[in-house]
Amino acid sequence: MKINPNGFREYDARWLYEKDIDLEGVIDLGKGLGTQIIKQTKKNNPRVIVGHDFRSYSEDIKSSLIQGLVSTGCNIEDIGLSLSPTVYFAQFNLNSDAIAMVTASHNENGWTGVKMGIKKGLTHAPEEMNELKNITLNKRFIEGKGSKKIIKDFKKKYIHDLVKNNKLNKKIKAVVACGNGTAGAFAPEILKSIGCEVVELDCELDWTFPKYNPNPEDLKMLNEISKTVKENNADIGFGFDGDGDRVGVIDNNGKEIFSDKIGLLIARNLATTNKKSKFIVDVKSTGLYSKDKVLQENQCETIYWKTGHSHIKRKVNMEKALAGFEKSGHFFFNKPLGYGYDDGINSAIQVCHLLENQNKKMNEIIKELPKTYQTPTLAPFCKDEEKYTVVDELIKQIKEMKNNKAKIDEQTIKDILTVNGIRFSFEDGSWGLIRASSNKPSLVVVTESPTSDKRKKKIFDFIDDLLQKTGKIGEYDQKI
Repeated sequence: MKINPNGFREYDARWLYEKDIDLEGVIDLGKGLGTQIIKQTKKNNPRVIVGHDFRSYSEDIKSSLIQGLVSTGCNIEDIGLSLSPTVYFAQFNLNSDAIAMVTASHNENGWTGVKMGIKKGLTHAPEEMNELKNITLNKRFIEGKGSKKIIKDFKKKYIHDLVKNNKLNKKIKAVVACGNGTAGAFAPEILKSIGCEVVELDCELDWTFPKYNPNPEDLKMLNEISKTVKENNADIGFGFDGDGDRVGVIDNNGKEIFSDKIGLLIARNLATTNKKSKFIVDVKSTGLYSKDKVLQENQCETIYWKTGHSHIKRKVNMEKALAGFEKSGHFFFNKPLGYGYDDGINSAIQVCHLLENQNKKMNEIIKELPKTYQTPTLAPFCKDEEKYTVVDELIKQIKEMKNNKAKIDEQTIKDILTVNGIRFSFEDGSWGLIRASSNKPSLVVVTESPTSDKRKKKIFDFIDDLLQKTGKIGEYDQKI
């Protein structure tokens, strides 16, 4: 039996199959999850929805997971080939007690994993992952007698739910790219059904991912979408990740629009008809939300929160926010637009509504936002056992600099936010972020300035200098 403890991540579980986990290990994971669900729901036979993505080994993993779940007393309802949001939706539609989705999302072939949740619309938080890890590794399993049944044609219900209230009055030509991942079985049909003219790009399901990984942050995928948008004179390009909970957006000129800016455009579009709404964004997102004139005119509030789909989902739920946006492309829409969880196809639909309402080209809409200079997400190496201590030390130093009114590129630090590492902002709206990565031995560094590219770099140099002085930082994954 093989199950590497490091596979239990902050809010989901991922392993290299069969190097880090084997089928016996997956059975134990199922037993652990079943035990946890029974403890939390206080039911002997809770109903659990299970689905899987289109990888060659995902059905085997799912069968073993189900075996473990059933042995604890869970009654399984298997909806078959799914996107993560299809499984999330099934919990509402079929009113189940919990969900488990077998997927490694956008990870390369060879990876497997499980996204799971108990409370509707939410996935495991770090506390629940720790509890699951302890139950599983210490084999503290409940024994019971569960059952398994197949739910046929659930895909139709999911598609119908997304299409029914989202019909477009304007024809939008959209390139839909799925990187041969599972979204290919869903996204083209849904976007055609709402009224888009769809140009399909790598939508045939092929678990070998022959061209590139289905990942909207992958440059190869973005370049292919860009080329196809230009060749077809399309209005928009959408790229979906392996399990369909994220989307990347390319404008009509073939340019990538960072997801935090797309989020702001959607928030502006929603604000005009939903005054006094709340929006949640992660700490890596643009500072433009906090001073946006459209959001201010409509008395909307933006809260910056911890990076990670599970954290933002929970905050959207807790604050009863209208929507949440994460820089990585996870968008969350609460009622009436969605159920609070991340769904890449629903996000693409909201972008289509934006294009329809504005009646302008995407490149014209993006030009209406103030220009900012932003680094990509930079990840300098830092050991897992040292990264949180390094960040804590830097928080102390930066707070001291704020108190002493120290200047960086002629600016003093005005605000500090420490919900997730430290995000420090200056008088002109420039900011820097240092946090520990939740799933890799690295830190995360981002800087942005609405003033100049030079200031963006100066803030980065300031952060880099602090990091180098710790003596605990290795190479960056990319340079600015």
